[in-house]
Amino acid sequence: MKTIIGRRAALKLGAGAAGVLAMPFYARNALAETPIKLGSLLDATGTIGLEGSRMTQTTQYAVDVLNKQGGLLGRPIKLINYDTQSSMQLYSQYAQQLVLKDRVDVVQGGITSASREAIRPILDRFKTLYFYNTQYEGGVCDHNVFCTGTTPSQTVSHVVNYALKNWGKKCYIIAADYNYGHITAAWVQKYLKDGSASTVATDYFPLDVTNFSSAISRIQQAQPDFVFSALVGANQAGFYRQWDAAGMKGKIPLGSSVFGLGDELVSMDHSTTDGIVTSFGYYNDLKNPQNTAFLAGMNAKFGNVNDLSELDSATYEGIMLWAEGVKKAGSVAQPKVIDALQSGISIEGPSGHVALSPELHATIRNAYLAKPVNGVWDIMETYPNQTPTDTGDKCNLVKNPRMATQFTPSL
Repeated sequence: MKTIIGRRAALKLGAGAAGVLAMPFYARNALAETPIKLGSLLDATGTIGLEGSRMTQTTQYAVDVLNKQGGLLGRPIKLINYDTQSSMQLYSQYAQQLVLKDRVDVVQGGITSASREAIRPILDRFKTLYFYNTQYEGGVCDHNVFCTGTTPSQTVSHVVNYALKNWGKKCYIIAADYNYGHITAAWVQKYLKDGSASTVATDYFPLDVTNFSSAISRIQQAQPDFVFSALVGANQAGFYRQWDAAGMKGKIPLGSSVFGLGDELVSMDHSTTDGIVTSFGYYNDLKNPQNTAFLAGMNAKFGNVNDLSELDSATYEGIMLWAEGVKKAGSVAQPKVIDALQSGISIEGPSGHVALSPELHATIRNAYLAKPVNGVWDIMETYPNQTPTDTGDKCNLVKNPRMATQFTPSL
C-alpha cells in the first residue's frame, strides 16, 4: 500500500526539519547530553561496610564500563551514590532523596534484607525501578523489583544436601537476628526435614555481637553432626576465629550461607577458614573470559581486589541486565523497561550465563559448591541454570503484576 502525503503536510514536515537544523548545536544535543541517573544505596561504612565498600566500587566500575561504551541511548550515565552507613533510617531518607530530589531513573542497592524492605515500599510508591543485587533469603515477588543474587533454593539446599551426605543428620543453626537470618534458618530447617534430618537448636545473634563463647559452649554440649551458619557482617568473623581457637574446627564441621562474601579468606588464618562449605552464584576463582575481564578491570581501577564475592558479581550483573533492558526498551521509563526485562533478557557475566525470569523477576544462574583450601576456593560442584523456586508456584508477575510481597517457607 502506498502512503500519499499531502502538499500541506509535506510543507509542515519540511519546515519542522528545517527548524531542527536551524537550532543551535547545543540545543540539538541537549537530550543526548542529559544524563541517565542511576541511584545507588550501599553501606560503605558501618556494620556491613566490609561488604558494601566493595559493592560501591563495583557499581562505579560498571557505570564506567557502560560510559566507555557510549552510555545508553546515546546518553551518559550519572551515578548518584549515598553511603547508608548500615542505618535503616538513612536508607529510607536517601531513598526518598533519590526519588524526589535527584529524580533517578533506577535504584540499585541495599545489602541486608532489612535495608531492602526499608526502601522497597518507597520505590514502589513512586514507581522507581529497583534492582536488589544481593544473595538473600528469597521469596520477594514484586513487579517493580528485580533480585539478581542467589536464593536458598539455588544455594543453601546444596550445602545442606552435602552436609547430610558427608557429615550426618543433626544440625545446629546459628543465624543473624533479623529477617535474613530467621527466614534462611527456616529454609535450612525445611531442607533438613526433607532429608529426614533434625535441627538440634537454633540461635540468633544481633549484628553487633562479638563474643560467642557461650554459644560455642552450647554447641559443644549439644554435639551436633554439623553447624550451619547464617551469621552476617562483622560478627561472623568473631565466631569463626573463636570457633577455631576453641579447637572445634577438627571436631564439628561448618557450612554457611554467608561466609566468604567479605574478605574472610584474606583476613583470616587458613586454619580458621579451610573446610567451611559454602554455595554461591559466583567465586572469584571461576575460570571464564567474562570473569577474567571483570577481575582485570576492577584491579586496574581499584588495585588488588581478588577477594570479590557474589555480592560484587551480582551488583555488576544487575547493572548490566538493567542496561540491556534500557537498550531493548529504547527508554528509561519504568513501565517500558520492565516490559523489556520481562521479554527474556540474559547476559554473559562474571558468574556465567545469567537470565531474568519474567515471572519471578529473579535470575536463573549457575550455582557452585566450594570450600577454602589454603586460602583459595576449591570449587567442588557446579549446578547449571538454577531457577529460584523459593516462591513455589505462587509468584507470577506476568499474570499478576500487582503483587508486592515476600513468600516464606512453610515448615
